[in-house]
Amino acid sequence: MNFKNYNKTMTKMIRYDIIHIVKKKGRIMDFIENIISKDKIKKDELMSKHTSFKTGGTAEYFITAQTIEDIRNVVDYSSKNNIPLYIIGNGSNILVSDKGVKGIVLKIDLQKIEIEENEEDIIVTVGAGTKIMTLAQNLLKEKVTGFEELSGIPGTIGGAIKMNAGAYGKEIKDIIISTICMNKNGEIVKLSNEEQGFSYRYSNFFENDLIILETKLLLHKGEEKTIKEKMDEYLMQRKQKQPTEYPSAGSTFKRGDGFITAKLIDEIGLKGYTIGGAEISEKHAGFIINKGYATSQDIYDLIQYTKQKVYEKFKVNIEEEVQLIGDFTKE
Repeated sequence: MNFKNYNKTMTKMIRYDIIHIVKKKGRIMDFIENIISKDKIKKDELMSKHTSFKTGGTAEYFITAQTIEDIRNVVDYSSKNNIPLYIIGNGSNILVSDKGVKGIVLKIDLQKIEIEENEEDIIVTVGAGTKIMTLAQNLLKEKVTGFEELSGIPGTIGGAIKMNAGAYGKEIKDIIISTICMNKNGEIVKLSNEEQGFSYRYSNFFENDLIILETKLLLHKGEEKTIKEKMDEYLMQRKQKQPTEYPSAGSTFKRGDGFITAKLIDEIGLKGYTIGGAEISEKHAGFIINKGYATSQDIYDLIQYTKQKVYEKFKVNIEEEVQLIGDFTKE
């Protein structure tokens, strides 16, 4: 093949690749816009708008799903076309790479609170997108007790279930009856408490690719005054002990097996240590905070630095509680 013919061939190949990419992207947008209203779709959306750390690059496609059918359609399309799909709730326990996210970020925004009295028990059905604080206020209004310890956790019910979130001696697993989910084939699955495989800051949802849609909680009738007093007490303790005035993802590190991680970090003098705009809180060593100008890479690097220093001193491995999304490798 002479150079002239070679150049023509290569030009056609390159042109084909460009057209193929454009068509693929066009199909994605056409599909999404046909099944979900346009106001629920955002392209190249900054994830810093959707995470409690207030950091992160752009999501190629960011979709807010408010119906089960929307979720099913997106799951089906992404699966059949090998498009990466990331599920988030309120973004309160994730760290998204500054490089952004390819594919679809699907925010589960299923809002539902149904309260049913059953003799002395109260059965509460909650949508996965319902904020924990919103649920807590509704339960207070309806004089339902048993949720007070969890009332100040930032995030949604779906995220709390996946992480088995807890505070002040109670975990969400303690009050869950069952959870309704969707598998990758769009089928609805109901799991008992035991089938969700709860342990400390863990559930089977980390492994099984099921999307949490709603859950049933077992609570009880109480007195409004007593419930409010408990909620106010836990809120005051949270404000006193945690750096709630700065963006963070809550507790950055998990509790250790036989040790308190925050105490080890404190003992090696890392309180106030910074990398870029990320800092180990001077108020609570278990929190990494955004001082206002941190990047996700700053936060990631500080997590890794802290893990390294704790291991060097105490020969124990500490594990982050925050979930990482995207690529954090340095080029």
